[in-house]
Amino acid sequence: MSIQVINIKQKLNLIHEHWSPHIAGELNGQHVKLAKLKGAFVMHNHQDEDELFLVIYGELKIELETEILTVQPGEFVIIPKGVNHKPICEHEVGILLFEPASTLNTGNQQVEGLTKTQLNTI
Repeated sequence: MSIQVINIKQKLNLIHEHWSPHIAGELNGQHVKLAKLKGAFVMHNHQDEDELFLVIYGELKIELETEILTVQPGEFVIIPKGVNHKPICEHEVGILLFEPASTLNTGNQQVEGLTKTQLNTI
């Protein structure tokens, strides 16, 4: 077993594609994922999994059915399972996601070019 200290900013620098989560760590059946986001994603939900979005840099907006949440660097939001949500960011945002390993990035939607079934480890 190798125990490592992970530098989030260094790992984010290895990611060159938006909306493509990468696995930075694993624990107890959960993945710690890093991603860069820009533009608008697809409205979706995760029927069986909660999802945590922690903003490292930039400003993330998450559109819900009744409101839009704004998440700043150093803040996080947990989207409960079954809740429709759509991440939106005008400028690039670096995020850390914490969610079950089974979580598909587009949840209940299959979107060509956006749905990632195989994630890279960084």
